[in-house]
Amino acid sequence: MSTMVPKLFAGLVDDASLLPPSRTSLPEAVAKHSEHRGAWFAALLGPLLVPASSMSIELPARAVPVALVGDVPVSALPIAVEKLRAAGAAVLHVEAPVARRGEDPQPGLGDLHALAGHDEDLQVYAEIPLSWGLLDALDTVAEWRSAGLRVAPKFRVGGLAAELFPTPVELAAVICACRDRELPFRLAAGLRHAIRHTDPETGFTHHGFLNVLAASIAAVDGAEVAEVAEVLAATHPLPLVEPCRARRDTARPMFVGFGAVGVVEPLTELIRLGLVIGGSD
Repeated sequence: MSTMVPKLFAGLVDDASLLPPSRTSLPEAVAKHSEHRGAWFAALLGPLLVPASSMSIELPARAVPVALVGDVPVSALPIAVEKLRAAGAAVLHVEAPVARRGEDPQPGLGDLHALAGHDEDLQVYAEIPLSWGLLDALDTVAEWRSAGLRVAPKFRVGGLAAELFPTPVELAAVICACRDRELPFRLAAGLRHAIRHTDPETGFTHHGFLNVLAASIAAVDGAEVAEVAEVLAATHPLPLVEPCRARRDTARPMFVGFGAVGVVEPLTELIRLGLVIGGSD
């Protein structure tokens, strides 16, 4: 296998083939993920995202790197993690929501604090709603990280309703807030393509994952909210491709990754944009 994926994109795309609306079975997902792990673009891949509710299903013996998505109470997650480990899987991290929109995220964060403190080898991502209490929640996460806990935020940037898609200014404010607190972050939902676009079927305007990456680069370089928002709002590739190409051999700042049902789709778009050189095994 040859590595043709630049360092900037290493581990960017988690395999969300087991998450709704996908109907892929667990054995099928594990087999396909293993196949991708042997492909020339393997460096692009993050873990296979496994819903905690699927732990009632017998896992295949084949070992793959996985991350647990918490769609069960936080108190049940340690058992799910141990079951995955017992099946031979390397559990890279856990993601779990801490509140619904409009709810105080602090109680849910407290539950995750207990999980992170219980298992020092486990990276925990707290899914924090982009609504009331967000900045206080980020302060809490930053405080825990400074104390040595492996906790970081995750945000949803899409969904089944227009209000679940933050505007470029709203998302820029979140990215800058993470920058100011030295917090890495994950994103979920809505990142279907590299470049910001409007879905002709739903009319929803989706953020592009390359927009987010370029915006994160701009933020760590000192850009303020308005400038970062301009990058997120861009619908032409040029202002996004150039800063990414300039950083292609460096580690990705802040933006840890996102999940995609089909991991080949973002790969294809990066190849089309000239940011990844296509190859074959």
